[in-house]
Amino acid sequence: MKPEKGANMEGHEGLLLVGHGSQSAANGTEMHAIAALVADQLPDVLVDVGFLEMTEPPAGVVLDRLVQQGCHRIVVLPLVLLGAGHAKNDVAAVVLEGRQRHPRCDIVFGSPLGLAKDLVDIMGDAVTSVGGRGLPLLLVARGTSDPDANGDAAKAARLVGEWSSAPFVHTGFTGVTGPSVPEALDVFGRLGFERVALGFWFLCTGKLIDRARADIAAFTHRTGVTVLDAGYFGADRRLLPIILERYAQARMGTPVVNCDACSYRAPWPGHEDRVGQPIGLGHSHLAEEHRHAHR
Repeated sequence: MKPEKGANMEGHEGLLLVGHGSQSAANGTEMHAIAALVADQLPDVLVDVGFLEMTEPPAGVVLDRLVQQGCHRIVVLPLVLLGAGHAKNDVAAVVLEGRQRHPRCDIVFGSPLGLAKDLVDIMGDAVTSVGGRGLPLLLVARGTSDPDANGDAAKAARLVGEWSSAPFVHTGFTGVTGPSVPEALDVFGRLGFERVALGFWFLCTGKLIDRARADIAAFTHRTGVTVLDAGYFGADRRLLPIILERYAQARMGTPVVNCDACSYRAPWPGHEDRVGQPIGLGHSHLAEEHRHAHR
């Protein structure tokens, strides 16, 4: 986000919010809307947003732009919910590459939003607002190859279910891992539920949500089960406290990162080769090897 014309940003701090990116233009629009909300709360910080893939501009390009605009310190914050490979690996590589290009700039790595109670409150309110309180709950998340992140998705489902007094809770994923959305919905049908609440543990919209909603419509048509769609987070002002908290933690050098179950630290069946893997094997093209460090 550009400063006002004539504003003196020399020596200011920057905040780069990094999203995954999507084939959906609406996804980028919502990410920029979230960045605008954050910028309003940080008038002395130059806030901008970049992406890892599919959406322009790339995060590295935006980082360079912030340096060119005079930022002496930049916090790079993964604007994602689950700490999977994109947050642990790709965004970390953006930071390392940026440090190589701009050794005089203090570039700091922040944490993903994670399982903050603020997020559970927002999703719980959304479930209630569509009439889903007290109903069985399906929480749909973006599937990953990271066991830790998939486990966090299941935990998020349980937390939202506790919030909304759900008698039964299940988790479905839009890809990579299972159960898929159709498979997860079929569980509710086989159990004989006639009404189900559903929420998307997604920050912004995109093709994956569109596809999941087509699956929901097909399930309802086939079974007659009513699915109450509570939606996803979107550009909600209630996201601000957790985003600002993650920013403050990064600035103070105390980012919240779960290392106990990280596949880059501890071997998981089928993922043993990740332990100590160099950062930057995803969407980054980092030239030098930087091993994952856990403190």
